[in-house]
Amino acid sequence: MINYTYTVWIVLIPLFMFVILGLFGMKMKNSLAGILGSLGLFTSTVLSYITAYYYFFKVGPVDGVFQSVSAYNIKWLSFTDTLSVHFGVFLDPISVMMLVVVTTVSLMCHIYSIGYMKGDTGFQRFFSFLSLFTFSMLFLVIATDIIQMYIGFELVGLSSYLLIGHYYEKPAAVAAANKAFIVTRFADFGFFVGILLVSFYTGTFDFTILINGDGSIFAGMAAASFMGMNIITWAMLLIFIGGAGKSAMFPLHIWLPDAMEGPTPVSALIHAATMVVAGVYLVARMFIVFHFQAPDALEVVAYVGAFTSLFTAVIAITQYDIKRILAFSTLSQIGYMILALGVSGYGGEEGVGYMASMFHLTTHAMFKALLFLGAGSIIHAIHSNDLRDMGGLRKYMPITFITFAIAVLSISGIPPFSGFWSKDEILAAAFEHNKIIYFSSVLVAGLTAFYMSRLFFTVFFGKKTEYHHTPHESPWVMTIPLLILSIGAAFAGFIPFNELVTSDGAAFESHLSMSIALPSIAIALLGIFFAFLLYYKKSNTPDKITRTLGFFYKTTLNKFYFDELYLFVTKKIIFNIISQSIAWFDRHVVDGSMNGIAWVIEKTSVKSKELQSGQLQQYAFIFVAGTIILVLCFAYLFN
Repeated sequence: MINYTYTVWIVLIPLFMFVILGLFGMKMKNSLAGILGSLGLFTSTVLSYITAYYYFFKVGPVDGVFQSVSAYNIKWLSFTDTLSVHFGVFLDPISVMMLVVVTTVSLMCHIYSIGYMKGDTGFQRFFSFLSLFTFSMLFLVIATDIIQMYIGFELVGLSSYLLIGHYYEKPAAVAAANKAFIVTRFADFGFFVGILLVSFYTGTFDFTILINGDGSIFAGMAAASFMGMNIITWAMLLIFIGGAGKSAMFPLHIWLPDAMEGPTPVSALIHAATMVVAGVYLVARMFIVFHFQAPDALEVVAYVGAFTSLFTAVIAITQYDIKRILAFSTLSQIGYMILALGVSGYGGEEGVGYMASMFHLTTHAMFKALLFLGAGSIIHAIHSNDLRDMGGLRKYMPITFITFAIAVLSISGIPPFSGFWSKDEILAAAFEHNKIIYFSSVLVAGLTAFYMSRLFFTVFFGKKTEYHHTPHESPWVMTIPLLILSIGAAFAGFIPFNELVTSDGAAFESHLSMSIALPSIAIALLGIFFAFLLYYKKSNTPDKITRTLGFFYKTTLNKFYFDELYLFVTKKIIFNIISQSIAWFDRHVVDGSMNGIAWVIEKTSVKSKELQSGQLQQYAFIFVAGTIILVLCFAYLFN
């Protein structure tokens, strides 16, 4: 039996790097801070790969099923004999998979940042927070109980706030950081209430008990109901709200596009391996409970994922900021992962949706990190995010051009690149369980291929652009991560996920269905073809189309005015009407009542203190007068 206790260092090393760089980073040279942070992540990455090798291949499945392992566990708080909070390392197929994904992408972002952030005044602070971000996600991934995961959720939110607002002198960056923090806090409140409901009825936070398939602990929740729905369904919906907030699912999607105000390596880490996949991981971790105890909640998960995937793909078509296009593509691809979990069954081929979701999470991490870092390379070269300022860059940036092309083909679902294989499994799961979601997902595949090809052709081909400074390829410290990630984007699809990461831990037979694959390839090629016709060379046709579409184009360009809607609701209704009414009531009724009582007491005190003047004549007069009054009163009463 392998002793996995060393895995705690996978998590602790980034934490130590955060502390060291945070306390002593300003006394170091920038390059030393960057190298230290990267070496720390390299160590965690090596340990993660060793763990994956031993878990999946050296030890392997027992009686055909991969076993869960509690590698490290300490009790932190105890509420009752059974209800306690533990911190530790919980290893199973999805947590081991996530250790590899998170550390790999984070390492690439660390190395890339040494070049990208060169000369930045907050260089050491940036690397310190980058290590904190990685620690937070790893702490969440290996959680032994749901409270540890919740703390990880909060730490991920804090880290994203610090990194999105890295350029804190820019009002837009501060606003974006606040927006992300506030929106996800509302979602996390739902998560916390869901945790309270689950723990109240089951008496435990422990994942080994919650997800062991024994439904008897949920009997009380299934029997109790509220507003016509049992408590377990309410609890799982609330927990999903927490995941939807982190993964920016509709209608909590509004924070993610604005998060592009942070440095590009942060965007890569948020989108590929940390914050937005945390919600997917949460649903996957609680999948057994969703499937067996709250199937109605799981159906909601499926439709939310499907709608978000389509809705954000439509928005991405009209955007011009290269990072925002990639942000909306992330929302769409995360929607794929969420809907795959929503349509999944449990065990064997029935659980193909679960496997496909984790498969796509892995392939997406590779090609999305590559896309963002490639975009950062482009921005680094021309100092602009706007597609309208770009064109013909393939001649100046050959490595970025080739690696970006691989990522675009992968996300577009073109074989044999990795995105094709994972997306095909998602479409297969959707086809078997929900035809509406299937057709929606096929449409999303076509839209994805179109808007990503639009971006690619505009940036690297398109119009001849005169640049103030001749663009040049990024330094090796930035291009090496691109080359490494391009290998993952090209070949990660050949990992046999059906043998490694499944809903029940047991391998099953998986094969390519041509009836699913051919339509998705055809619609992807069609999307690429239309983008080629419109954007390969400078043309007036796109402008004519936008004028023809008119209102619809303007609406999608403005993201269906959801930002304006939220501002209207918060400022005009909540702040101006509800909050001001409450404030008026507080000032005039609550405070007024208290102030009125105080005024009466004060006036009474002022008058009564005149009775204690210290003058004997006055006291004698009052004494005699009082005596006379009392005598007269008694005489009247007894007469």
